[in-house]
Amino acid sequence: MRVFLPATLGMLHQLVADEEFRPVGGTAFALTPALRESYASGDAEDMEYIAMLDAARASLRLLAAELSENTEALPRRAVIAADVDDVKLRPDLDYSVVKVPGPVTMKMIASVHVDTAEAEPAVRAASAVVDAADLGDPDAEFTVGSAEDHALAWYAPQELPFLLELM
Repeated sequence: MRVFLPATLGMLHQLVADEEFRPVGGTAFALTPALRESYASGDAEDMEYIAMLDAARASLRLLAAELSENTEALPRRAVIAADVDDVKLRPDLDYSVVKVPGPVTMKMIASVHVDTAEAEPAVRAASAVVDAADLGDPDAEFTVGSAEDHALAWYAPQELPFLLELM
């Protein structure tokens, strides 16, 4: 199953060093039966994009924690797309949430998606209010929406070391 794993740039550096990624709590997002049923229309590609957006929002939460420890960290969302077997569906958490059984190796990774530099101000602001947005604060929702308006750039797994070196 194609899963989308929320990450930060710091986590991507660790992925390159270790050649494997351990998602926080094993949490990932995917096109699940519950996600498919929650929409009246849309093909598989559209639904996978929704799962990737869910992972990008989760990346904001990871980024908020990283920025609280290191204010110099680059505020960019990151999502790893990987093909993983034996995932466990978790519709009790949300429609697209799944749990992966262990680390994700570089061979399992299909692509990596990262914000561009232009998104940094919006992503920094959104990471500070993402929890308030989830609780229904309209101003926070607007701020998070501004970050989500920025599309994530696509990178092949073999490009990741070079991308990180350039940042």
